[in-house]
Amino acid sequence: MIQIFGTNKSFDCKSAQRFFKERRIQFQFIDLKEKAMSAGEFDSVVSLLAKKEGSRLDAIDSMLDKASKNYTSIAYLDDSEKEEKLFENQASLLKLPVCRKDKSDATVGLCQKVWESWV
Repeated sequence: MIQIFGTNKSFDCKSAQRFFKERRIQFQFIDLKEKAMSAGEFDSVVSLLAKKEGSRLDAIDSMLDKASKNYTSIAYLDDSEKEEKLFENQASLLKLPVCRKDKSDATVGLCQKVWESWV
C-alpha cells in the first residue's frame, strides 16, 4: 500500500495523487494539517531515506522544505534538535509530498521515476 503524506493545498501532493490515480494504483492520502505522522511512521520514513542518503542527519536535511517561511525556525538549530523540531512541525517544515511504499521505500518531493519503479 502506498501512503502519501501532504496537504490538500499543495500542488505537488495533487500531482502525486494524480500520478497514482492515472495508473490505477491504490493509495492512502493523509492530510498533515489534520493528522500528523505518528512517531513510528516518521521514524520509518527517516530510516528508509537514511539508507539512500547515507545518514539519518542527511535524511532529515533532505526532508526539510528550505523554501518554507518557517524554515528559519529550524535552519540554525543544532543537528541533534532538528529531527524533533521537524517531527513537531510536519505540515509546515516537510518537503511535500512524502510517499511511502509499505515499509520498503520512501520519497520526499516529486519523485516520479522512483514511483514508476513501485508500479
